[in-house]
Amino acid sequence: MSSKKSRVSVHSKLTVVPSKPSGSVKFNPFSSLDHAMGLHSLHMVFYYKKNPFGSFELDPLRESLSGVISMYPKVTGRLTRLENGNWAVKCHDAGVRVMRAKVSATLDEWLRSADGSEERDLTVWEDMPQEPNTWSPFRVQINDFEGGGVAIGLSCSHMLADLTSATLLFKSWAEVSRREPIEHPPFFNSSALHGQLVPNKHIQLGKYYATKSEEQFQASVKMATATFKFSNSVIKQCLYEVNENCPNATPFELLAGLFWSRITRLKGPKSYNTHSLSICIDSRKLLQDPLPIGYFGNALHFSQLSLKGEEIGHCELGHVVELVHNRVLGIKEEEFWAVMNWFEAQKGEGGKFAPPFRMYGPELTCISLEHMLVPSQVAGSTNMTSLIYAATFDKDEKPVHVSGHVGNVEGEGLIVVMPSMEEGLARTVLVTLPEKELAELCEDQAILRLGPTMLLSGKR
Repeated sequence: MSSKKSRVSVHSKLTVVPSKPSGSVKFNPFSSLDHAMGLHSLHMVFYYKKNPFGSFELDPLRESLSGVISMYPKVTGRLTRLENGNWAVKCHDAGVRVMRAKVSATLDEWLRSADGSEERDLTVWEDMPQEPNTWSPFRVQINDFEGGGVAIGLSCSHMLADLTSATLLFKSWAEVSRREPIEHPPFFNSSALHGQLVPNKHIQLGKYYATKSEEQFQASVKMATATFKFSNSVIKQCLYEVNENCPNATPFELLAGLFWSRITRLKGPKSYNTHSLSICIDSRKLLQDPLPIGYFGNALHFSQLSLKGEEIGHCELGHVVELVHNRVLGIKEEEFWAVMNWFEAQKGEGGKFAPPFRMYGPELTCISLEHMLVPSQVAGSTNMTSLIYAATFDKDEKPVHVSGHVGNVEGEGLIVVMPSMEEGLARTVLVTLPEKELAELCEDQAILRLGPTMLLSGKR
């Protein structure tokens, strides 16, 4: 954490409970994948130019939040252990903790001058306690900037949700605030991700996760985060430049290839001379019987791409993009179920899941949020609209920026590729690396030639 005095001061706390009681107490168990994410947390920050609630009076905030969490019983419950030792949510309407804070900067000043460490102050970063039966696993922090801007931070244990679920919870809150129906209602059914039989050729894929679970991470180093925003026109031009190698590349594959190759160069040669990228994609639509996008929980798949020798750092970008594209294209449903079966096979006596391990690492990990762009009809034509930037409490006031972070990331680092407010092909890339490496990446000419807007990078 930064040694500078924080510009964010929390001045009040309250607990918001559902407006409609859920009735009898229920226990909602987690899937094996949910359990595996237990060491991580999620943190999203939605920035708005104006206060979306009109004022900071308690009633409008409490009313809309109470309304939406009535539809999300897992969000208002508390974590508890079942008889077999596995975690579950005790759904008993305990409520969500809400913090309110003031920021001693304008919104524009903050986006320009804060760094990733300081942005942490806009959300709650708190490890799950040993006895979490009274601990709120979901927390909201509303931060009021000088001059009227607002940042709303949403935090939760990764065991309860992935970035898709967290985004749609927040978007649903905005829809309830506008008194409109929820577009993507939550779907709660962790049993939908129980293992299935898969061909023997896929059984070996579980070994990749076994390697993750056994990996000994190096002594913790200080990590830092920077944000790069690339315009629609720049991404369009870059896709044209790699067209010969990979004519069907997506913006995610382009940026994953670019940042993987540049980060590999600055990290230098490895003793074992293999460079790996863990590609994290959403698996809801990967399945033959697709899960609705509103499935609430974790529906992620991590797939490894490895290259021998110095190929990654010194070959043309188009070739690296092609490799990423082919790996993403090659991820099939059987691969996902093979991993789920591996998790099931790690169960101990009585069906207790194995302890969680760091899913983000040890190799560089890159998260794709391309699935958060969905078709929409505008003036008779079909455009791609970002569900992330559809979180509008006031129809005319989209977020000006959204950040998404994962807690307890160690190893080589994390890249998150998200849609941007500009929409189209524009993308926002959040990069978390060891502090020294991030400073070098922010000066990398191959990236800077694309003219990214640098946010939350500490450029005071």
